[in-house]
Amino acid sequence: MLSYKLKLWRLYNKLPGKALGEYRLLPLFFMLGAALEYSMVNLHVGEVNFYKVYKRRKIEELVEQRLKLEQA
Repeated sequence: MLSYKLKLWRLYNKLPGKALGEYRLLPLFFMLGAALEYSMVNLHVGEVNFYKVYKRRKIEELVEQRLKLEQA
């Protein structure tokens, strides 16, 4: 277990950005988040992607709310 922590610590120390201190991984996480967002927008499975499904569900919820208000 100790060797695992030591290897991880050595890898962490080899990363650039020591001036950022404990936030040195923040740019990496920012890039990973941007890549995830890009894939959600541009990666299509068949005819759909994440945002088309999200928009459709949001519209369905709004229509259901309007129908409930009209019935009441």
